[in-house]
Amino acid sequence: MTIEDPQLPRYFFVTGGKALSPISSLNAFDEALLKAGIAQCNLVPVSSILPSQAIEVEYVRLTPGVIAFTIMARIEGGEGETLSAGVAWAFGTDNEGTRYGLVVEAYGHKGEEELRESLHQKLTRMAEVRSMRLEKVKYRIEYIESVPAGMYGSALAAVIFVPRVDYDKVELRHEKR
Repeated sequence: MTIEDPQLPRYFFVTGGKALSPISSLNAFDEALLKAGIAQCNLVPVSSILPSQAIEVEYVRLTPGVIAFTIMARIEGGEGETLSAGVAWAFGTDNEGTRYGLVVEAYGHKGEEELRESLHQKLTRMAEVRSMRLEKVKYRIEYIESVPAGMYGSALAAVIFVPRVDYDKVELRHEKR
């Protein structure tokens, strides 16, 4: 019998959002979190490793107030600025046969393709230094071409580890299939 380690998340999902606000960049960020479906969470940043057994799932509406670990790219800006934020992730196996996932984030005042290339380069380098062979690479990018006059903008993309308190929401969804 295998004992599950509570420090290793079982599920994760990827989300993103972008928003504009006439009030402030903080309000734009809050609204981007709302559009991403994670504004009700207390988000704690972590570094860039997916546990080997972690399963990517569809979006899960997390319990309000829950502490959720995240790997997030975010950017805020003002009128006329281009804003992009994204994450890339993939599982891979190293030379010793150990399988786990890597996540990278990038953001900037650049277009979608330039951001995608930055994510690709970062993920490729992380895999190289670990002697990993990556499986399928996935991307999530949020982009605002130009923040309108009188507005603030925010874009974010995030990997969210589903907290244990919400595992039943994932498992019930799979049972219904």
